[in-house]
Amino acid sequence: MKDEKKSNNNVKKESDFVPETEERVVAVNRVAKVVKGGRRFSFSAIMVVGDKNGKVGFGLGKAKEVPDAIRKASQEAQRKMITVPVDNGTIPHEILGEFDAGKILFKPASEGTGIKAAGACRTILELAGVRNVLTKSLRGSNPHNIVKATFKALEKLRSASEIANARGKDIKSIRLKQ
Repeated sequence: MKDEKKSNNNVKKESDFVPETEERVVAVNRVAKVVKGGRRFSFSAIMVVGDKNGKVGFGLGKAKEVPDAIRKASQEAQRKMITVPVDNGTIPHEILGEFDAGKILFKPASEGTGIKAAGACRTILELAGVRNVLTKSLRGSNPHNIVKATFKALEKLRSASEIANARGKDIKSIRLKQ
């Protein structure tokens, strides 16, 4: 009886397997709290996790040590993954993402352009599986706001098939280029 229970516990279900994801640290910040005896330091980390196939997420972790902050951020990023519509290696349409002081413009690009973005925005787009895109940071350089503005923009993206279904039309009548 006990042997059967042990063998059943080691068997993993399909829902237990997590697809291959890549993790990248965007920023690590040291925070000091002044107390009676001196300063107490803690760390916050922003992580981005993606499968390079349209799924990406970010997380913020805070802890007394850097590795713990990174681990917490990674776990949150895995939980908060979103699906990004990727159309032939680029985004389906132009979009503007805003969060607090961060503001970023995304434009689709032709094959061979690459990712024209910097910092946190580049990391997110690479892990989402976007190969060609043009971006412009219109406001802000704080990595927290840039990451959140990028995700706001990616959440608002809709594929041509989603738009066609919403309008009750054929995909060919939606697209400009064919």
